[in-house]
Amino acid sequence: MLITDLVGALGAAHVLTDPDVTVSYETDWTGAFRGRAVAVARPATTDQVAAVLRICARHGVPVVPQGGNTGLVGGSVPAGAAAGAVVLSLRRLTAIEPVDAAAGLVTAGAGATLADVQAHARAAGYGVGVDFAARDSATVGGIAASNAGGERVLRHGMTRGQVAGLEVVLADGSVLRRLSGLPKDNVGYDLPSLFVGSEGTLGVITKVQLRLVGLPAARTAALLAVSDLPAAVGLVATLRATVASLDAVELVFGDGVDLVCAHQGRPAPFPGRPFPQDTPYLLVECVGPTDPTGDLAAAVETATGVLDAVVATTATDRERLWAYREGHTAAVNALDVPLKLDVAVPLARMSAFVDDLRALVPAVAPSARLHLWGHLAEANLHVNVTGLDRGDTGGREELTTAILTRAAADGGSIGAEHGVGRAKMAWVGLSRSPAELAVLAAVKHALDPTGLLNPGVIVSPGLTGSYRV
Repeated sequence: MLITDLVGALGAAHVLTDPDVTVSYETDWTGAFRGRAVAVARPATTDQVAAVLRICARHGVPVVPQGGNTGLVGGSVPAGAAAGAVVLSLRRLTAIEPVDAAAGLVTAGAGATLADVQAHARAAGYGVGVDFAARDSATVGGIAASNAGGERVLRHGMTRGQVAGLEVVLADGSVLRRLSGLPKDNVGYDLPSLFVGSEGTLGVITKVQLRLVGLPAARTAALLAVSDLPAAVGLVATLRATVASLDAVELVFGDGVDLVCAHQGRPAPFPGRPFPQDTPYLLVECVGPTDPTGDLAAAVETATGVLDAVVATTATDRERLWAYREGHTAAVNALDVPLKLDVAVPLARMSAFVDDLRALVPAVAPSARLHLWGHLAEANLHVNVTGLDRGDTGGREELTTAILTRAAADGGSIGAEHGVGRAKMAWVGLSRSPAELAVLAAVKHALDPTGLLNPGVIVSPGLTGSYRV
């Protein structure tokens, strides 16, 4: 019997079946995706993860790997095709190994939070090149599995660029380890890179080896009110070309900042100058061995369209400015369960895309409210819509189709940094050709021939043989 076998491998305390206990593992962070698991398994070691996968394979039961459950596309809960799966929680794999100072590496268990790894690296004089608002609960295994982006992609790249090695348990319970940390190792395929961004569909990540970055001696942030979005895009180009210390360029709008202020009880950033609600604000941060404030100020002073600026050089003041950006997700979720989309369009098309969205959303859903923010330097926009009837599945799908089709028409991506999950399966073909989808399916079939790992994510379930789509 499945439960008996799992208890034998993990102990009764770490095989959860009580619905009152498992519910937090069965609902995603947004509240939009939920399902029922047959059990939640909580292994503490790689060997125990391997045992769980062997047991589930023997019983033919799907497995949904889960880290901090902070994802925004429903990819870590047993919904849809994964209903009745075992949720494999990696939260107990929290060990963090000593920093390899000479190589600039650290290896952490999949269940270690990003904040804990950051603190561990900082104590050794290093930083981590990945950062975002969910750092206190997001785990490094989930971050690698989703190839998370966040706020430092401009300087350091996506998570894939930070991963030096992985330990992964495959669907049959075998363990693959690539943790040498060697930057030059061209023997065969780059297997760690294959599993980064695979969303738990090819294997279960149990350890992550990260490349570390130097800690800057000085840091400056500025919140800039800009006349319009074309001026904001132009300012990005100016900053890229003239400010070598540029670390992040985030985009918010006046209505979003007002929402965060109301939700958190914060004062407006420009209290003496109430700008229109569609005014774009850029949150810019620069880092360097010396104070970068002068370089940033010089670039901003010559830029076109900057209406006002607030500069922060102390940690407290920088955190205050970042709160206007990082508070968006929680503030929007406090209104409603939003339709959450994460797209990228070429920067040259960003202004037209936003204008079209502002017209498209009310045309499709007159009662809806559009919320926009994102990572402007990476051309990544988070599109959230509240005020929709949660029970109107058809209406939500119609709006999703309209928005994602519009992004794809500009050569954009329907999943810039949040992945596919269960939320975007119906629209994967907008961003990937039939030939690409066939390759994805073939890789999935090669590593998980019975389709038990996170079914219904990236590759449609039930495909067999050559996995042609």
